[in-house]
Amino acid sequence: MTSRQQERPPEPPPPEPSGTPPGDKRARLGRLLRRPARGGLPRQGSLRWSFTWAFEGVVYVLRTQRNMQLHVAVAVVALVLGLLLNFSRLELAALVGAISLVLVAEMFNTALEAAVDAVVRTYHPLVKIAKDVAAGAVLVAAANAVAIAYFVFYAHLTDPNADLILGVQRAPTHLVVVVLIVTILLAMVLKAATGRGTPLRGGLPSGHAAAAFAAWAAITIIAEPLRHSALISLLAFLMALLVAQSRVEAGIHSSVEVAAGAVLGTGVAVAIFQLWG
Repeated sequence: MTSRQQERPPEPPPPEPSGTPPGDKRARLGRLLRRPARGGLPRQGSLRWSFTWAFEGVVYVLRTQRNMQLHVAVAVVALVLGLLLNFSRLELAALVGAISLVLVAEMFNTALEAAVDAVVRTYHPLVKIAKDVAAGAVLVAAANAVAIAYFVFYAHLTDPNADLILGVQRAPTHLVVVVLIVTILLAMVLKAATGRGTPLRGGLPSGHAAAAFAAWAAITIIAEPLRHSALISLLAFLMALLVAQSRVEAGIHSSVEVAAGAVLGTGVAVAIFQLWG
């Protein structure tokens, strides 16, 4: 008796264990969740980005809020006059404190309005109360600043023996501070007007180059009567040039932006020293 012996198919091999243990899978998932997405926000702990965002908030308020522009203009005039009138440290501290209070109140008012407008689209009496109270806080801060300005400016402006020009010539340090303040503020205003870059990085003009060349021009003018004035001016110019070169080499600014900053800083310093020096 013949019979065909059927071969049994080979049994499939047992499934191999997964190449990645469960512990490794969890570790990989954790690294994936902690990994920042490309194009996302920078790491929250970055100090540079924190300052950049803060300055962007200041620039936004200056660019969009008319009251903030008025406050800043009055603050610059008050600070410059305080330095030129040779205020004491206590008087300058009171003036700076009053100015800061007004600016901070205006910025909180703007932030509150933006946050409320992003959530509430219709009229609500409580929203009106919140906005009115925030605006009232700005008014109180402004009234406080006016009162402090009256107390600190009155004695200096009514003194018949006060000579503003002579005081400035005797204290060029104050004039240098004025030059640097005006230069930095003008650089920020120009960046806000052009909408290029951030207050601390990029944009037209370069604020670092403007401040560096303003300092070079101020040092050159002040050191003119000295014996080695040419050497002092050359060293200051080389330092300003190194600052400008570092901005270009780092790819933060272009050569045109750095040159614009140098022209701005030098022009502001020469103009102020010609008027008051």
